[in-house]
Formats: sequence, structure tokens, C-alpha cells
Amino acid sequence: MRQIEAKTITECVERLCIEANYNLNEDLIEALEGAQRKEESPVGIEILTQLIENARIGRKGTYPVCQDTGFAVIFVKIGQGLEIMGGDLYEAITRGVAQGYKKGYLRASIVRDPLARVNTGDNTPPVIHTEVVPGDNLQLTVMAKGGGCENMSRATMLIPAKGKQGVIDFVVDTARRGAISACPPIILGVGIGGTLEMSTLLAKKALLRPVGRSHQDSTTNELERELLEKVNDLGIGPQGWGGRTTALAVHVEKYPCHIASLPVAVNVECHSHRVKTIVL
Repeated sequence: MRQIEAKTITECVERLCIEANYNLNEDLIEALEGAQRKEESPVGIEILTQLIENARIGRKGTYPVCQDTGFAVIFVKIGQGLEIMGGDLYEAITRGVAQGYKKGYLRASIVRDPLARVNTGDNTPPVIHTEVVPGDNLQLTVMAKGGGCENMSRATMLIPAKGKQGVIDFVVDTARRGAISACPPIILGVGIGGTLEMSTLLAKKALLRPVGRSHQDSTTNELERELLEKVNDLGIGPQGWGGRTTALAVHVEKYPCHIASLPVAVNVECHSHRVKTIVL
């Protein structure tokens, strides 16, 4: 049985929270640069240029790429052969989020009670999703999820007769309604199947894939391309000023579902897509 100290987990989460908010991943930068080359609108090109420059400024470590430094969503893959020593896994993660947001001068955006609305002061608690896997490693992924784009996310329970076209209509309508408020160009995570809560988790997990990387399943890949084309045909464009680049990518994940159900969820992500992963 391999062992790992809880304090090591805390230190890693602290670092990931800071890095996610200052240093956007290369796959996102490449997607923005690709969109800049293809964009037809002069205003859209200028906006994409500014977004790329904003990312470069963030990488200097002076300012976070966005003032909304996000809800800390943590995805954990823990090996069956790993033992956490010197503390509780969730407490260690939560402590890491608190330290990271304070040391990184990142905005505290979490309220303790959704109705009383009193800020916790350190961006905790995070949302933690845990998966037990073979082996003895620990994989930690931190997603800093902004409130504006999260607010534009939606889920529905379609009847099976709606089929593929019903899914397409719902996804495109979600983009039509919310893309402007989600700081486009957006990235859409789409979850299809399972139960209500499973579809929403699939939609968020779809955002963990490198931006624009197609699904390995050819049918799902085809659906992703069709959805991306239809969303970009809306003409909303970068920051809502018109153009071809409303979305950088659409990622779809599926799961088996009940014969009477067709759950669909769309998790909307903004252009400041902040995700960092470490394997211990």
C-alpha cells in the first residue's frame, strides 16, 4: 500500500488553484489563435487578439486572467492502493483551496448559505468529485469555474422520441440564450444520458478534455462537429459583437440511460477556461 501525506495534497491543490487562474493551458491558447486566423469579423479579430494578449499578461504572474476567479471544482481520481496519511482527503483539498486563493490574491466568491449570502472569505468549500480507480496514484484536477458562464448552463429531461434532433435543438438554444452572458467564445460541455445528476456531471467532465480534441467514438465526434457548426452559425461572435467564433469547441460525453428518459445537460464555459491537473 503506497502512502501519501495529506499536507502534500494541500500544497498541490494550493499551487493548482493559483496556476489555473494565472496560466491558461496551451490547448486553449492554440484554440484562440486558430479562431483568430479563421474569424471574418474585424471586430471579432480584434477581440480575440485582446483575449490572447490578456492570457499572456496573466502568464507573467501579475494579474489573474479574469476577476472572477471561480468556484473551485476538484476532480479526484484515487488509486485503490493509495493511503492518505496525516489527515482527511477532503479536508486537505479544502485547505489547499483556501491557501491558494489567499496566497494568489484570488477573489473569494463563495457564500456559505445560498439564501443568506454571507461570503466564506476564502473561496471554500470547493465542490469535489471523487472516482476510485486501479493503481496507487492520486490525480487532482482543479477547475476554476466562473459564475457568469455557469449561470448560463442548463439541463433537461427530454422524452426519447425527441432523439438526436431534440438534443441538437436544446444545445443550440442554450447557446442562443446564454452565450452573450458567458463571455464568448465559449466552450460547451454536453452530457447525454444517465440520470439528471449524471448528465450534468458528464457535461462538466466533458470540459476537462483538451479544447477541440474530438471524441474517440466516431458517432459522438460527428455530433460534436455538427453542434459546433450550428452554434457558430448563430453569429454571436467574440464577446457578443458578431462573427464566426461563438464557440471554440463542443465536447460531448454519453452514458446509458433509462428506456423512458433522455437526459441532456449543457455546461457552458467561458473563454477563460481554467483547468490544471497533477498526478501524485
